[in-house]
Amino acid sequence: MQYTTLFFDLDETLYPPNSGLWEGIRQRIHDYMQALLGLPSADISRLREEYMAQYGTTLRGLQAHYHVDTEEYLAYVHDLPLRSYIGPDPNLHDLLLSLPQRRFIFTNADTNHARRVMDVIGVTDCFDGIIDIEALQFISKPDPAAYWRALELADEPDPSHCVLFEDSAHNLAPARQMGFLTILVGDRPATPAAQHIIHNLHQLPAALPELWNGSSLPNAMRGSGVEIAR
Repeated sequence: MQYTTLFFDLDETLYPPNSGLWEGIRQRIHDYMQALLGLPSADISRLREEYMAQYGTTLRGLQAHYHVDTEEYLAYVHDLPLRSYIGPDPNLHDLLLSLPQRRFIFTNADTNHARRVMDVIGVTDCFDGIIDIEALQFISKPDPAAYWRALELADEPDPSHCVLFEDSAHNLAPARQMGFLTILVGDRPATPAAQHIIHNLHQLPAALPELWNGSSLPNAMRGSGVEIAR
């Protein structure tokens, strides 16, 4: 298969899940909801789980049930000192640039957060665009409409020519059904939603050397420990 377009999730996909950044974002979401709704902490946690299961994101659930200033919400929950959690990854920069396909960030976060993360990691110049929650018209993964919208924005009509990299099996499931090649990133259990599992993006050359279409693989990026889940 000749793949032409690669979609990368942002949080806990471009950087290690043990960085603590996503935990910090979750706590900011919790704090925002508690200030907005005035509910006990246990109720906030339960409500967040319900929103995530039903809507894909907490924001989507809040939009459905309450009046929420979207820009204020996104600014608040992402207002963290990123360099305290993540840092430059020059090897990832070189790996991404070596890939011959078009590359897009595909995230349920907003562009401002995505750009800040990309800037700290040092991969801003590695992507052809950012498909964020606003570009998705606040329809978030795993809603299949979000994936079709991403394809439209990337000007890619055929999902079978695309690869999706995600840390969430839940978000990979619709993509696999649509025909994407699905790659689960992180120390995750095997799942039917993922055709390959890699511990991090640095293992990509070992998992999918065919992405380089016969070109020389970046030697410094060759990894091991790749699982294939057919």
